[in-house]
Amino acid sequence: MGPVRDYKRLADEPSAIAPPAPREGDVTAQVTYPEPERTMTAEQCQQGLGTTQSTYILSRFASCSGAAFLQTWTQNGRVVGQSQFIVLTVATVEPNSRTVNFQWHFTDMIAVGTTQTSALFIEPETSIPLVVPSSAQIGQGGNVPTRQSFDQMRALGGFLHTLTVSAGQGQAPDDLVSAVYEPTIHLTFPTGVNGTREGDLFILPPRWDAASYLHNDTRGGAASLAYIGYLDYSTAEDAPEREVAEHLEWALTTPEETYPPNSEKHIAGGSLNDPLNRLFHDQTRRNRNRSIAVSTCRTYWGADYTQGGLYECDEFPFATTYQGCSAPRYTDGGYDPTIPVTDCSAFPLLATDNSAAGQLLGQFYDKNRVVDGYDDAFIVRIH
Repeated sequence: MGPVRDYKRLADEPSAIAPPAPREGDVTAQVTYPEPERTMTAEQCQQGLGTTQSTYILSRFASCSGAAFLQTWTQNGRVVGQSQFIVLTVATVEPNSRTVNFQWHFTDMIAVGTTQTSALFIEPETSIPLVVPSSAQIGQGGNVPTRQSFDQMRALGGFLHTLTVSAGQGQAPDDLVSAVYEPTIHLTFPTGVNGTREGDLFILPPRWDAASYLHNDTRGGAASLAYIGYLDYSTAEDAPEREVAEHLEWALTTPEETYPPNSEKHIAGGSLNDPLNRLFHDQTRRNRNRSIAVSTCRTYWGADYTQGGLYECDEFPFATTYQGCSAPRYTDGGYDPTIPVTDCSAFPLLATDNSAAGQLLGQFYDKNRVVDGYDDAFIVRIH
């Protein structure tokens, strides 16, 4: 998301994405959104990548990329041996930390036949080709090695590289700094070895913010990874947000059947190419989103649609997003009240379910560091 999205051409293969995290305990007794994963082992990374994906995303605080390198050894034009290795770079962020950890792993380092791997050299490069804003200074740490032989790297196993950005260097209003981290491998071969001499892993997108409405450490703000978030709602019988999940599923699959009526209605929030963006700083616009939704419920279900507070008017896209019910009235950055509002869905449903869904949404925002604006985004998954 954000500035790093356009750094290079999008990958042909989609990233591998972890499935929804299971709810812990009795979901009817408490409304708690799962904590995002913040650790990843080399084994998890390799399994997640499989044989085709270039990136495995466990959460906005744990992802990885990897690549395999194969060398063929020859003598007098005849193949006499082979060697190989896999390099993985795992990016993780601890809770409320401004430090992004990049743990490099060198695995599956195998040599068969006649080889001289002590003369095959591997040089890792920790490249940061893009920082936005460019004036932001990135502090680096860890134990990045210089050029190592195949045998030395196999003994070393890997290393840690860290990036930290101090608060106060980012773009307003939330002190946002975005960067591209591009792990690269350079190989130096002895005579008689064929193979790829240089290879880039897929980029990893560290990001820093100091949004005052999110959890912050003592230095202000925290780090994350600039991936689209996944808000998971459940239609299971015991899910406290079940009726809201069913409404959202209806809105995303058959929007033309929802209210207000519109046979060509388009509702955002269900696909990676059509995500939602959090709306926080413009309280007036959030209020307008909500009031338009409530007006829709009153128009189609009557002034007493709440039945004494038993029901509430649920709206999708959420009032806390730029795609909320007032969104179509905004053109070229301005508000035009003459444009009809029809690209959202409003529906009365149980107040208990609506409250639970609202609590889950708020926790999702907070736990996943979703910030205001179009440089951040999320979609809804119904399961």
